[in-house]
Amino acid sequence: MTRDVLLKIEGLRIEGRSGDTWTEIVKGIDLTLHKGEVLGLIGESGAGKSTVGLAAMGFARDGCRITGGTIDFDGLDLRRSSEGALRDLRGARIAYVAQSAAASFNPAHKLIDQYCEAPVTHGVMPREEAEKDAIDLYRRMQLPDPDGIGFRYPHQVSGGQLQRAMTAMAMSCRPDLIIFDEPTTALDVTTQIEVLAAIRDIVRQFDTAAIYITHDLAVVAQAADRIKVLLRGEEVEEAETRAMLDAPREAYTKSLWAVRTFARPEQPAATGKPILSVSNVTAAYGTVNVLEDVSFDIHAGRTVAVVGESGSGKSTAARVITGLLPPKKGQVLFQGESLPPALKGRTRDQLRQVQMIYQMADTALNPKLRLRELIGRPAQMYLGLRGKALETRVRDLLDLIELDPDTYIDRLPGELSGGQKQRIGIARALAAEPKLIICDEVTSALDQIVQEGILKLLTRLQTEFGLAYMFITHDLATVRAIADDVVVMQQGRVIEKGTKIEMFAPPHEPYTELLLSSVPEMDPDWLTRLLARRAAPITHGAD
Repeated sequence: MTRDVLLKIEGLRIEGRSGDTWTEIVKGIDLTLHKGEVLGLIGESGAGKSTVGLAAMGFARDGCRITGGTIDFDGLDLRRSSEGALRDLRGARIAYVAQSAAASFNPAHKLIDQYCEAPVTHGVMPREEAEKDAIDLYRRMQLPDPDGIGFRYPHQVSGGQLQRAMTAMAMSCRPDLIIFDEPTTALDVTTQIEVLAAIRDIVRQFDTAAIYITHDLAVVAQAADRIKVLLRGEEVEEAETRAMLDAPREAYTKSLWAVRTFARPEQPAATGKPILSVSNVTAAYGTVNVLEDVSFDIHAGRTVAVVGESGSGKSTAARVITGLLPPKKGQVLFQGESLPPALKGRTRDQLRQVQMIYQMADTALNPKLRLRELIGRPAQMYLGLRGKALETRVRDLLDLIELDPDTYIDRLPGELSGGQKQRIGIARALAAEPKLIICDEVTSALDQIVQEGILKLLTRLQTEFGLAYMFITHDLATVRAIADDVVVMQQGRVIEKGTKIEMFAPPHEPYTELLLSSVPEMDPDWLTRLLARRAAPITHGAD
């Protein structure tokens, strides 16, 4: 690499606090990034990827402190710079794209207002010019209705659109460096392709350097020039992307390449009456139908994976099942009996039988409640447990999810890793002793090693308690690992359903084929080939 060095980090050391104890979590990391270069940072949860990425901005999150090393950004020593100098730098010359755009945008302000804030504040351009620039970048990011989408609020656009709008916002001051922190992790495969292509194109168009943080090796291979692997705050190895993919040197890197070996044993065909039936359901938000004549069954002890891109109706179907969205037509049957359409019309026992585990454990768990309260409340409400019986139940549930009760029962959610938080979400659902659990993208925000642990746990609990799962996911590797049956949804309709074996065997419906073809491969040229193939005109040869 002959281009000028933009960022040079040497001997970076960062400590994290737990109670009154400080522990080193980044242990002497070195990092060099050239102008216009993209560096991929990969590793499992707790490797220090995001902590290093934030340090590249001279920033340490609450509960962390930078204790050693140098951070040189284009000749500026960020560790010695004043807070005022760092504020001038952040957003203008260094930008950050968070994993969850939905949690990062201000819900009270329109997208274009949030786009314009940085360039106006930093004096890059006046408001009128910033609005025109926003529309131009929305168009470059291939957002629908680029002239009008900025005048919507964050909740009025899809997750993938919001992630692209955040990338456009990061480019508003034409920074020299962007930190992408898991920008496609929670997106479905087709949306992920759109966002990944947009990120790659915008970085190339403006010759912007980037640090791309992810646990998805196939994704980072499409964007990064080099890859650095981290484990527990230390560097494992670093190499150019092609060399790393072809011949990783270290055993840990090879283990990352080989992860997701787990697959649930094939189950016999479903027999008897289903535990839950969604029958000819049509549902709407306001006057707009979001589900059209949706039907599928879930049998006891089986997992039905519901797949489809963002906006296909997967989570909306779950809202209908749980009574959060009463249907306009059709019904939901539980053990052969029709459930009241609205939540408030259901008995406590009907509510108990169907529980949910949510995608974002960070937002699903009350940060002010200790684990004994979070897990204990459903057991108290649905089963009437009190005192010692409740304490015993909470401890038993912590044992079930493989967390030591003595260590964890009085912890707050903020003192847990992402995978541990998701385990608490599982324990909270189990506390009600349900027969059906709806898992809404429960592994999408987790690294692949933690994902595998969660899938193994869910499978063990299913076998032990005969649970039925409705598993909402965009990850086809997860579908292959745990599903018995698959339902494919598009634009609020079921377009294909069957056993897992049937669904993965050709021929496929065109949309199912699109989903299958959108799963990234460990090949740096995969995205380029895919986009070229999809852009090519269809030709018809002679018979």
